[in-house]
Formats: sequence, structure tokens, C-alpha cells
Amino acid sequence: MKAQYTIVLLIVLIVVFFGSTYIVNETEQVIITQFGKPIGDAKKEPGLKFKIPFIQKATYFPNNLLDWDGETSQIPTLDKTYLLVDTFARWKIVDPLVFFQTVTNLQGAYSRLDDIIDSAVRNLITSYSLIETVRMTDRELDTSEIGLENQDKGVPVDISAGRQEITNSIRDQAQPKLEKFGIELVDVKVKMLNYVDEVQQSVYARMIAERKQIAEKYRSEGQGEARKIEGDMEKEMKRITSEAYKTAEEIKGKADAEATLIYAKAFGKDPDFYSFLQTLESYKESIDKDTFLILSTDSEFLQYLKDYSGK
Repeated sequence: MKAQYTIVLLIVLIVVFFGSTYIVNETEQVIITQFGKPIGDAKKEPGLKFKIPFIQKATYFPNNLLDWDGETSQIPTLDKTYLLVDTFARWKIVDPLVFFQTVTNLQGAYSRLDDIIDSAVRNLITSYSLIETVRMTDRELDTSEIGLENQDKGVPVDISAGRQEITNSIRDQAQPKLEKFGIELVDVKVKMLNYVDEVQQSVYARMIAERKQIAEKYRSEGQGEARKIEGDMEKEMKRITSEAYKTAEEIKGKADAEATLIYAKAFGKDPDFYSFLQTLESYKESIDKDTFLILSTDSEFLQYLKDYSGK
């Protein structure tokens, strides 16, 4: 029986020990409650801790950054252009005791975050024009954008705030409302920013029309440049052809003159022989098998034929 009592006592001690201890990890913070009410300060230092077994309970909360992902909302800008806005945020529990007393748990915290951050997003988006919401700098525009119909292309746009400043303002506006829940809002960012379907179609149509206009401009400039190149090429070809013809005629003229000089020198030594060759050449050019000539017997044209004896 003594052994049985010892075993029972050992089991009771083990149960009491485990019921009176709890462990705090590096990513956790603990609130001790007694009959549902918090007792003492939050336990943030990691390690083994002790509490009254069965009476006190350890409630754990995250000690690291947590994420919040908002619902996509349709929000009008100051210039009445509707946008689809999807935001996300990073937050942390900085006062777990206040957190427990106000929102109790993470589910309650997310409900508060939804209300407060969504409200701040809507307030800030509706307070600025579209160009302020979608852009961060006043860089020079390279295409038309909704909300800039009255701006000249190529003229820098005056961005007084920009999207980065707007998201910072969302955080600054929401943070004071979250402090009373023991929450610190670390950062808010825009995850997605897009036009609603009706505005998208208008933007796409405008971009297509502009691209076509630019393409037509480039095509027209290209055709003009092509005509200029073709004209210059034709002009150059005519110049080259003219110079080549001139050079060829000069060469031919010099060659003919030189040939004539050679012939003159050669035939000058025997004029009769020259006359004989020229007459034969004229026979060749003027008489063929279909030629009929009626000449008198004393015609000089046939003088060499008359002198031919047939020997």
C-alpha cells in the first residue's frame, strides 16, 4: 500500500508541477489570468515561468510582426475616378495586457484592423487625385494618363504627395486609433491598384489610339526619309551615268581621232589603194543579192569592176 501511495503522490506532484509552470518562447508574450482576469504585467522575457496551478491560466500572444491583408475595395479618387485598391499592413502587439483587456484575441484584433485601416485607406484615397494616387514622382510622362487630359505631354506633373506619402498618411491616421488596443501599426502598403473595368476600357482605348498615332507618325517620317533616300540615290545614279557617258564619249572621240590619224597616215602613202578600199567598202554596204543597179558603162562607181579582167 505504501508503494501505491508513493506512486499516487508522485503523479500528483508531476501534475502540480506541470500545472504551475509554463514556457515563454522568443516569439511569444504571456498574460496570466486568474478566474478570467489578468494578473500582473505581461511576461515577455523567454524562459521557464511559474504560476498557481489550476487557478491561474497562461494566455499566449505573438511577439513578432503580424500581417493584415485587406479586402479589395472600389474607391473613388478626388477627381471621381474609381479604382480597385488592395492594401496590406504589418502590425505587432506592443501592450499585451491592454490588448487582452480590449480585443481579447487575434480574431478581435483583425476585426478592429479591418475597420480602422479600411476607413483610413478610403479617407486618404478620396482626398487625392488619381495622379497623386498612382504615381510616386513627377517624372516626365511618356504616355497619356487618366486625370491629365489638360496637361501638355512632355510637361512634368506637379506631384505634391504621391503614393508613398499617401500610404504613410494612412498609417499615421490609423495608428492613434489602434494604440488603445495595445497595437502598433508598423507599415501600410498598396498591394494592388487598378482601374475598374469601365475605366480600364477607356484607358486601353486611349493608349491604343495614342500608340497608333505615334506609329503613324513614325511610319510617315520613315516614308518621307525613304523618298528622300530614293531621290538622292536616283540623282547620284544620274550623275554617275552622265559622267560615265561623258568619259566614254571622250575616250571614243580620242580613239576615233587617233584611228583616223593612223588611217590617214597609212592611206596617205598610197591614195589609189585607199580609194580602192573605200570603194569596196561601199560595194559591201550598198550591194547585196536583192540589189538591182542600172548604171551606164562609164559610171565611176564600177570603175574597179570594169578594170577587172577576170585573170
